[in-house]
Amino acid sequence: MTHPRSYGSGQFELTQFAKLGQGVIFEPGVLVFHPENIEIGDDVYIGHSTILKGYYKNNMLIGSGTWIGQQCFFHSGGGVTIGKNVGIGPGVKIITSSHAEEGINRPILHGRVEFAPVIIEDDADIGIGAIILPGVRIGKGAQIGAGAVVRHNIPPYSVAAGVPARVLRMRNSNL
Repeated sequence: MTHPRSYGSGQFELTQFAKLGQGVIFEPGVLVFHPENIEIGDDVYIGHSTILKGYYKNNMLIGSGTWIGQQCFFHSGGGVTIGKNVGIGPGVKIITSSHAEEGINRPILHGRVEFAPVIIEDDADIGIGAIILPGVRIGKGAQIGAGAVVRHNIPPYSVAAGVPARVLRMRNSNL
C-alpha cells in the first residue's frame, strides 16, 4: 500500500523559528509549518487550534504585541506581514495564493498558483471570521468587521465591513 504524501505534522520546536520573541504564548493545538520562515515579535498571543502555514519560500512576520484568536488560518505562500499591536479575532483566514482560471478545458484546481502578499499594518483590528484575500494591504489602525471578505486595500484608520468589504467610515480621532 502506498502511503499518501504529507507536508508534515505541524508540530514544532521553539528553536525552529527564524525569530521568536520573548513572552510568546502558543495555546494547545497550534500547528506551525515551515517555522524557519516565520518571525514572531515579543508578547504575541496565538490562540487554540490556529494554523500558521509557513511556506518553503516567502516569510510570515508577526509584530510584537499582536493577539491572534483561536482557530485562525494564515497561509504565507505569498508572504504575510502583520504589524505591531494588531488584534485578530477567532476564525480569521489570511490567504496569499489562488489558482488561476485557465479556461474550461482545465480544472481550476490544476491551474497555475498565483501568489500575492498580505500586509496588515500596526494597530489594526480584524473581526471574528474575516477573510483577507491575496494582495491586500490593511492600513494602520483600520478596523475590519466580523465576517468581512477583504478583496481590496483598506485605508488607514478606516472601518470596513461586508462581503465584499467596503469602507463605511473613518475612525474618529477625537474619541
